[in-house]
Amino acid sequence: MNGDIRELYQQMIMDHNKNPKNFHPMPDASRVAEGYNPLCGDHFKVYVKMNGDVIRDISFDGAGCAISKSSASMMTAALKGKTRAEAKALFEEVHKMLSREIGSAFDEEKVGKLATLGGVCEFPSRVKCASLAWHTMLEGIEPTGKQVTTE
Repeated sequence: MNGDIRELYQQMIMDHNKNPKNFHPMPDASRVAEGYNPLCGDHFKVYVKMNGDVIRDISFDGAGCAISKSSASMMTAALKGKTRAEAKALFEEVHKMLSREIGSAFDEEKVGKLATLGGVCEFPSRVKCASLAWHTMLEGIEPTGKQVTTE
């Protein structure tokens, strides 16, 4: 990752960590899912308000490292107004981006602003941090009744 991209990555992570978007409980949520990363202690709830197949509102709360909190913040901003299918497709693209080999390309057009999380692949131990909220969101839109864990 070149210096300019690394700086943008770090700035976006810090901005979303300090001022997360949609960081609040949602008492009237259609669904609530809980996720936990036992390796680093990240623990979040994702609240989803569905209108049929559309995510009308989404928020999160809990505690975690800067990467997990930033990823959750960016995720909620990206998913409002998306259908369940669009949310699942975006999850797949983000998952590919986060878990790819260092230096390999990903489809930046498909992930949009979330591309700034692409640098996480350079820190394999942090991939679970960045993906926790995304896995939790999946449980929120298609519940199985299980707590999400990265282990």
